[in-house]
Amino acid sequence: MVKGHEPVQRHWLAESWHFLICAGGILSCYFVFGIQQERIVQGKYELPDESVEKFTFTQALVFFLCTGNTIYAYLIRKKTEIDNVPAKMYAASAASYLLAMIASNQALQYLPYPTQVLAKSCKPIPVMIFGVLFAHKRYNWRKYCYVLMIVIGVAMFLYKDKKRGTEDKDFGFGEALLIFSLAMDGTTTSIQDRIKKSYQRTGNSMMFYTNLYSSLYLSAGLLVTGELWSFFYFVQRHPYVFWDLCGLAIASCLGQWCIFKTIEEFSPLTCSIVTTTRKLFTIIISVRILCGKMAENGLE
Repeated sequence: MVKGHEPVQRHWLAESWHFLICAGGILSCYFVFGIQQERIVQGKYELPDESVEKFTFTQALVFFLCTGNTIYAYLIRKKTEIDNVPAKMYAASAASYLLAMIASNQALQYLPYPTQVLAKSCKPIPVMIFGVLFAHKRYNWRKYCYVLMIVIGVAMFLYKDKKRGTEDKDFGFGEALLIFSLAMDGTTTSIQDRIKKSYQRTGNSMMFYTNLYSSLYLSAGLLVTGELWSFFYFVQRHPYVFWDLCGLAIASCLGQWCIFKTIEEFSPLTCSIVTTTRKLFTIIISVRILCGKMAENGLE
């Protein structure tokens, strides 16, 4: 088995600069992504009979984004790049990635959004556990402390204004879906850790093959459910949605490039911590925007 390349040793200033570029790219791209996604999913689309319909094609939307990511990664890949990762590794990584996303989205049918965000903010915990168990990773004790502080901080922020007296609900199907989603997140990152440790590859090739297999899985599901044709008819009825989807895809491509660049130059755990912190900033900025709109409308 050919071992992966060791990380390039850089001065700490250069290392910090690379990290700021990667983390800043993730934060900015996915902030734009979140706004654009909310605009598409929460929008109301008028029909000729003056009735309205909503965008309900979640699986088709993910397929559109994965296909766009695949095309972008293919275009930026260099022909001289070496990638000896077995296809089954990429296929497994893509499957666990999709299962985590589907379970997380499905949990929203049973749980409020803050609960889902809170659970997903704990993602670094299964990442570290699965990394130790399956990827044979060893972390410094300080990393455990940092992860724990980030998770506790996000939890305190999300629930600091929670009303008292609310009855606690029993553990249900929604919570089980979130636990399954977190387990799949841990599986994905442990596979990525093994790929990084044992094989030669680049972030661009990881992005290409992960999204390629994800697109193949989703295309099969879309054909079976018939959602693909319903999605096409929806875009045909509302052509301007296509340009909104293109804007969403651009943010997704650039954001994913930053994610895989972070995985390549640092580690899946570092990427997980950045994406967890992103949720906090996204919520803060979203609340600020919402408060601004309410102030404009004269609401308190």
